[in-house]
Amino acid sequence: MQLWFFKHGYEYGLFLGLNKGHVVTKKELAPRPSIRKGKTSKRVHFVRNLIREVAGFAPYEKRITELLKVGKDKRALKVAKRKLGTHKRAKKKREEMSSVLRKMRAHPGGGEKKK
Repeated sequence: MQLWFFKHGYEYGLFLGLNKGHVVTKKELAPRPSIRKGKTSKRVHFVRNLIREVAGFAPYEKRITELLKVGKDKRALKVAKRKLGTHKRAKKKREEMSSVLRKMRAHPGGGEKKK
């Protein structure tokens, strides 16, 4: 009899078992802001892309792309680290610049629009 309580306690709201206690329906809560932290919204993504398109790259970013073009990945990382401060940020920047290079190679002259 006691084994039955432990097995089926969650269904009946019994006072013993793994999920013992009064049966209630769980309240649906709004997502907390902490869950959204770190994710960029559509608007922010659009604005950042627009600024990048208008302003272009910073001089140190241009230098990193030049170093990546000639295959000096380690030197590019060192330049980025010196400018950005941390190894993690430098790796992210190097990866970002290499992806920009890949896009440029895939679509040569894609940045210029003809009138």
